[in-house]
Order: sequence, then structure tokens, then C-alpha cells
Amino acid sequence: MSLVQLTAVQRRRLRGQLRHAGDANHYRRILAVLELDRGKAVAEVAELLQVARQSIYNWAGAFAAGADPTALQSHYGEGRPSAWTDALRALLVASLPRRPDELGYPGLNWTVPLLQEHLHRRGGRWLSDDTIRRELDRLGYVWKRFRYVLPPDPEREKKTRDPAAAAGVAAA
Repeated sequence: MSLVQLTAVQRRRLRGQLRHAGDANHYRRILAVLELDRGKAVAEVAELLQVARQSIYNWAGAFAAGADPTALQSHYGEGRPSAWTDALRALLVASLPRRPDELGYPGLNWTVPLLQEHLHRRGGRWLSDDTIRRELDRLGYVWKRFRYVLPPDPEREKKTRDPAAAAGVAAA
């Protein structure tokens, strides 16, 4: 007895899907179910398609659960749900035009750690700095990391062999 037994309608639908399969993986899965229906052994179908036997069992089980060719399609890209809620996004968008010192924070410009603290206090959710940066990028905001610039050394002339050359570099 074969692992999959298709009705004539199911067989016809699968053959139609086989002609219009969008990618090779979907094609292989449909072909595996059709070959199982023809009476081929799981090991034989696995060798024919160059996959593990367990994959054939998985595909047959997925098809049997729904008896629908779409059950054999790949479902990529679902991923983890976003940490951003509509209320949190609205809070971020409303906060960016204002200065942090207006909202009681010590600073004149927003930084990612300051936004992180603000969103945690007002939005009740702690977001990573990468998550905030990605959302700022998505919203079209550009930020620049602060670069420390040291003042010129007033003792530079005393530290060089050629004081005239050091004075010229300091003047430039």
C-alpha cells in the first residue's frame, strides 16, 4: 500500500500545479507526492529526488493534512514578530521633533541610548539599540555618531625637535 492515495481530482490539480510551480523546491515536493501515488517506495523517490527519506515523509504528511497543493509550498520569511507596536512607533515619531531637554532628559540632541530610555519610560518596552537604529533608518532619519576631537596641544613646540615645523603644523 502506498503512503499517499490521491483521487482523480487531486491528481489532476497536482499535475496542473507541477506545470506552474514557481520554484524548484515546490516542484520537487509535488513530484514526490505524485510518485508516491504511483506506488513507488519512499526510498526510491528520495533517491530519485536526491533528498532524505524523512523529507519525503514530511512532504507526504503535509499534503495528507490539508490535501491541498499549497501545503507543499515553502513558507519562508515569517520570522519573529516585530517588537514595534503602533503606539510605540507613534511615540517615537512624536518624540523626534522635540528636544530631549524639553521632555526632562539631560541632553540637547537625541541619542540612541536616550531614545531607548525614553521609549522604555513612556512606552513600557525596552528595545535594543539595533532595533531603534533600524526603525530610525526605516523612517528616513540619519544620525551621526559623535566624534571626539581633542584640542590642540599647547606644549607641542616643547615636545618636538624642530619647534619651527611644529608651530607651522599648529597654525595650519
